[in-house]
Amino acid sequence: MSTPAADLHDLPYADGDFYAFEQLLSAKERDRLAEVRDFLAREVRPIATDCWNRGEFPMDLIPKLAEVDLVSPVRRQGHSNLFAGLVHAELTRADASIATFLGVHDGLFTGSIEALASREQQEEWLPDIYALKKIGAFGLTEPLGGSDVAGGTRTTARRDGDTWILNGAKRWIGNATFSDWVVIYARDVADNQVKGFLVDTTLPGFSATRIENKISLRTVQNADIVLEDVVVPDFFKLANANSFRDVNKVLKVTRLAVAWQAVGQQLAAFDVARSYAVERKQFGRPLASFQLIQNQLVQILGNAVSSMGMMVRLAQLEDDGLAKDEQSALAKAFTTERMRESVALGRSILGGNGIVTDYGMAKIFADAEAIYSYEGTAEINTLVTGRAITGISAIV
Repeated sequence: MSTPAADLHDLPYADGDFYAFEQLLSAKERDRLAEVRDFLAREVRPIATDCWNRGEFPMDLIPKLAEVDLVSPVRRQGHSNLFAGLVHAELTRADASIATFLGVHDGLFTGSIEALASREQQEEWLPDIYALKKIGAFGLTEPLGGSDVAGGTRTTARRDGDTWILNGAKRWIGNATFSDWVVIYARDVADNQVKGFLVDTTLPGFSATRIENKISLRTVQNADIVLEDVVVPDFFKLANANSFRDVNKVLKVTRLAVAWQAVGQQLAAFDVARSYAVERKQFGRPLASFQLIQNQLVQILGNAVSSMGMMVRLAQLEDDGLAKDEQSALAKAFTTERMRESVALGRSILGGNGIVTDYGMAKIFADAEAIYSYEGTAEINTLVTGRAITGISAIV
């Protein structure tokens, strides 16, 4: 006797939080997370696929994001790192591109100012940054340098009296086609150390050209940046950004945010795959009534729960000031590997419908590839973790 399809509204575990990790939040944080979910359902989900298909960023969404006030939830608003992580997962679950926009502006760009600018610089810059009146980008990756950029930054900075002269190029810089500021990391020719600079995108010699023909995060406006004798006043040199070790203070935290994105993508895949399996009929029965489909759904859920469990513990360590670089590296490698498997299983469940964006899964599947690669590839993060547990570096 076949089992009738269930009403999705009546299904348990509607949020995919199978082990109730959200119960670790305070009541105030749970209420705030519910507000964020309502905002995403109302303002982001309805436009996400169309923006992705067109490869255009919804600029009119920025004032609405400013109203919901999601920038710097830990440092500025006093929330836990667990709350910040779950919010980032929810943003990604709604749309990985909008999550990446905020990840760049809040995590990488704002994080650079919060961690590496002087108090005077922070007082001057942060109010407009927090309010999204000034949009930021983060310029580290270069056309010829990705994972090796720590020791091979080709963009240069030369001190000239009360100014710095920047020359070079950056690639894959999210938000850079419309941002007001970009934090540029460049090698000081005087001491060969990497320094950080807040660069106004209207300065002479600065140009940003959109990268076309992407198959992932199409809504995000990634750019190639060229700097030709860009003159930056000394006040805009980040006071505490004087080596790549300083840059790593920012990357350790943002690596966690990307791992939370991997959680969000898995929850998104679970949402779409479960809904499709319950509603779609094959051979006169709901797709979900077949054992192999249930096995795939449970595998997606297991991947998501294991990833979330790792991230919950890491958020607690971060709250206690105990999180280490290698723990962030393992989290980024592990969660994105699980994500890649999960979105592939989800796409398989949808069959042919899984390759068109009309059904949601194709976008989730494609966006996962960018998340898998940025903030350190799985391979590099694996070797960072391997170095920590053996004391031997296998990175050339």
